[in-house]
Amino acid sequence: MIKQFAVGGAVALLLIAGGAKAAVVESNAQGFAIEETVQIKASPAKVYAALIRPENWWDSEHTFSQDAKNLSLDPKAGGCLCEILPGGGSVQHLTVAFTMPGKTIRFRGAMGPFQGQGVDGALTFTLKAGGDGTDLVLDNNVGGFVKGGMGRWPQAADEMMTDLVAHLKYYAENGKPMPSPPPAK
Repeated sequence: MIKQFAVGGAVALLLIAGGAKAAVVESNAQGFAIEETVQIKASPAKVYAALIRPENWWDSEHTFSQDAKNLSLDPKAGGCLCEILPGGGSVQHLTVAFTMPGKTIRFRGAMGPFQGQGVDGALTFTLKAGGDGTDLVLDNNVGGFVKGGMGRWPQAADEMMTDLVAHLKYYAENGKPMPSPPPAK
């Protein structure tokens, strides 16, 4: 967990230096809202095509199997952002609620540690042509009951979303996954 926060913090600094804005925009006892924005040097169609192939850009640290290649996405309403686990298991991370290719994709569900809590979330990626590429806005709204309260979960979720946006940006601009950081000493 500490490694994830250190990596997330480093990625956040890189995004901020690269013109990205990330923030927990609201937080209370019932939930939180996160907004991440970044300019990607690729067309909205290219960014969307990258976005719907999470196995190519998602950070393996944010999977149950520790391998993003186990992810798949069926990019239509009712489709699943799912993961195959060793031993025949599987995870439904999110369900697609809305999609307009090249413009928007919205997911519903509780990701990661929130799956075992009484929460739900809406995660929306909005793409718009701007500058010399695409302005991407990620909105993540999570609410419900969490044992022990929301505490530091909004900041942890923001670091995870910042990391995912950095990986998506890198993949959309370079056509290959972001290199992994060197192992911690």
